[in-house]
Amino acid sequence: MRAKMIKIDPADPDRQAIKRAGEIIRSGGLVAFPTETVYGLGGDGLDAGSSSRIYRAKGRPSDNPLILHIARLEDLYKVAAQVSASALRLAQEFWPGPLTMIFPKTREVPYETTGGLDSVAVRMPDHPAALALIRAAGGFVAAPSANRSGRPSPTMAAHVEEDLGGEIDMILDGGMVGIGLESTIVDLTEDPPAILRPGAVSQKMLSACLGRVEMDPGLEREDGGLRPRAPGMRYRHYAPRAPLTIVEGERERVAAYVDSQVREKIQQGQQAGVLACEETKDLYQAGLVKCIGSREADDTIARHLYQALREFDQEQVTCIYSESFDTPRMGQAIMNRLLKAAGHRIIKLPDGGDRD
Repeated sequence: MRAKMIKIDPADPDRQAIKRAGEIIRSGGLVAFPTETVYGLGGDGLDAGSSSRIYRAKGRPSDNPLILHIARLEDLYKVAAQVSASALRLAQEFWPGPLTMIFPKTREVPYETTGGLDSVAVRMPDHPAALALIRAAGGFVAAPSANRSGRPSPTMAAHVEEDLGGEIDMILDGGMVGIGLESTIVDLTEDPPAILRPGAVSQKMLSACLGRVEMDPGLEREDGGLRPRAPGMRYRHYAPRAPLTIVEGERERVAAYVDSQVREKIQQGQQAGVLACEETKDLYQAGLVKCIGSREADDTIARHLYQALREFDQEQVTCIYSESFDTPRMGQAIMNRLLKAAGHRIIKLPDGGDRD
């Protein structure tokens, strides 16, 4: 049986639709819903059985923690054993919003929700439909991204239907999301706090609020022996079906290298995809080139990245090449997702340099 798809106004969702979705979650079912980041797959975060069902539906490793979503700041104290002054400063500045904080958990939170950890990841989303659903569902909704584990996260309801339509009960269709990349995750159980997953709330923004905030060393490498402390830390994520390679260097050299590789693939009877931006798209002369946004407005790149990767799947490309997007505001988050999607496969071209 396929999930029931209900269209809603994301700014003013239908009360009856939200009520029904909340009842499904309260009774142990699963509902996909829009947030400002990506679509989430919601279950009762304080019920072990519901969290276990989320893992089964996604095909997600059971040691990969879920994020617990709340709609009221006072509810944080029910699931977090310690709430520091730093956490309250961040909540005041960035909640509701695309920031997840990690706390020591209370006994109320089952280990099935936390991936067996004694800590819990908590977020308050900035989306009217998401907040209304959390309240209707009892106040504590565990919700990873609503995609098959390892696949690009869903930014539209159609992506959810494609991956999980036969595994869940309902999909609330609120149109395309706004940000397009998952929330920033910061671990407040460490001193100084550490970013475990970059997102729209940048290291610079967090440091301006708290002082010193570090990037977790695990973000720079792929470590199969690492036990994940937050979603996305260990396992391959966000990946299209075709192998993805990132090419880094001067724009003209990147385009020339990618064109040469793509032409070789075409001669072999393959189809190659290229991820480019508004400023460089005309440099590419071969392959299926997708412009995903502008470096001058890198939020557009973040918003369209997963959609482009899914389109490449539909177009059955056999390999994908992407530029590196070291942009000022969202660059850390974009590159984190690309590196995960590529399995950290990156080619760094030497600079051209001056020639006498």
